Amino acid sequence: MITTKQRSYLKSLAHDLQPILQIGKGNITENVLLQFEEAFQTRELIKAAVLNNSLLDAKEACNTIADKIDCEIVLVIGNRFVLYKENKEEKYKDKKIKLPRK
Repeated sequence: MITTKQRSYLKSLAHDLQPILQIGKGNITENVLLQFEEAFQTRELIKAAVLNNSLLDAKEACNTIADKIDCEIVLVIGNRFVLYKENKEEKYKDKKIKLPRK
């Protein structure tokens, strides 16, 4: 779990990010989850969008993805959401986001 202070810090980092993944009419499939997992291998903070033709809203999509791939929900606003997952692999140590203390 991330704290309110950490969530606020992550929101500030996510402000200028563009959505890199989209949820469309196919909703959340294994392929979509795989794309999120692959994105988390190189990034720790991901912004995604839910398209108008999706049967899910952003909050439902965000909750489902967070439950399935064990990541933290940072923000849900409109049709966009931001997820955070700490990368613990050695080769990405220099790319880690430094969260404020708890």
